[in-house]
Amino acid sequence: MVMRLDHVVPFGRSLDEYIHIFSLDERDFSKRILSVADGPASFNAEGTAKGYHIQSCDPLYAFSGMEIRDRFYAVLDNIISQIENTPDSWVWTYHKSAAALRENRISVAEKFYADYETGKAAGRYSTEALPTLSYENNSYELSLSSHFLFLYSDQFDTNFHISAICEMLRVSQEARIFPLLTLNQTKSPHLEPVIAQLQEIGYRCSIEKVSYELQPGGNEMLRVVKTA
Repeated sequence: MVMRLDHVVPFGRSLDEYIHIFSLDERDFSKRILSVADGPASFNAEGTAKGYHIQSCDPLYAFSGMEIRDRFYAVLDNIISQIENTPDSWVWTYHKSAAALRENRISVAEKFYADYETGKAAGRYSTEALPTLSYENNSYELSLSSHFLFLYSDQFDTNFHISAICEMLRVSQEARIFPLLTLNQTKSPHLEPVIAQLQEIGYRCSIEKVSYELQPGGNEMLRVVKTA
């Protein structure tokens, strides 16, 4: 399926947000990390500057940096206005207000844009789409998925989620996924059957609290680890 940029809301998160979202520590940053469906996050740009080994992949990377940046600014004010109009639907702890969230997203987008073409030439940004990745088995030690799996539960069914997570675990030892809520801010209906199937296959699954929350109740990640 060809991605249409006019259907995308290209919001990304920072390195510090990823640290809180996925409970990342220095041991994690010593690993080879694959960040799946990474979008216009500054995680790769900021992490690479610190010497971390991060590979980002997303079908969005079929587009140029300018195209992604233009699309970000085209949707920014509308998204922030929706948030401002529903203040009780958000948790203002990490981000202190809708205005602060807006400034964060702009900072992230600009850091991504500044790094994107150089990073793409270096192979750090690749055009890939779950549930099939082109990487070799065990190419990475840790796979991350931020704001894609479970969030879009209406668009992707249980089988897709199982296939996608198994693919992440084909190329890495461990997968972490955040959030576990849908766009409607309810627990994904796919979560329990996905965990049951992954455990049946032999993976170890755990739902863990994290130190980041923007959606009420959206402070949990799914950690899935190979047991052999």
